Amino acid sequence: QLQLAESGGGSVQPGGSLRLSCAAPGFTVDRYAIGWFRQAPGKEREGVACISSSGGMTHYADSVKGRFTISRDNAKNTVYLQMNSLKPEDTAIYFCAAALSPWEIVVMNMGTNRPYHFGSWGQGTQVTVSS
Repeated sequence: QLQLAESGGGSVQPGGSLRLSCAAPGFTVDRYAIGWFRQAPGKEREGVACISSSGGMTHYADSVKGRFTISRDNAKNTVYLQMNSLKPEDTAIYFCAAALSPWEIVVMNMGTNRPYHFGSWGQGTQVTVSS
């Protein structure tokens, strides 16, 4: 069964950058679309970005568009989330998850508060943006 693991979180000042990684050791992820989600204390889980299985298509939440970039290296079975110009409101636990559904469904489902087309959720990595 596919298992994902996030890493790369940490504490940064506003305006700083972090790169998160979503790895699948021992598994091949090139069939899966991958999504990044985040959840802040007291808030619902929010879809941040997703990338198609080939990497040719990406989609971002409006709140991160222009600041975050999702990419993947299928040879390394890893998906990345480059986060620039970080803001305090980006503080959250960040999760990655996988989906086999058609791309249009993946994009639609990422934007809901019930992303049931995604599975194999990782444990999350904490991102804290504070001065």
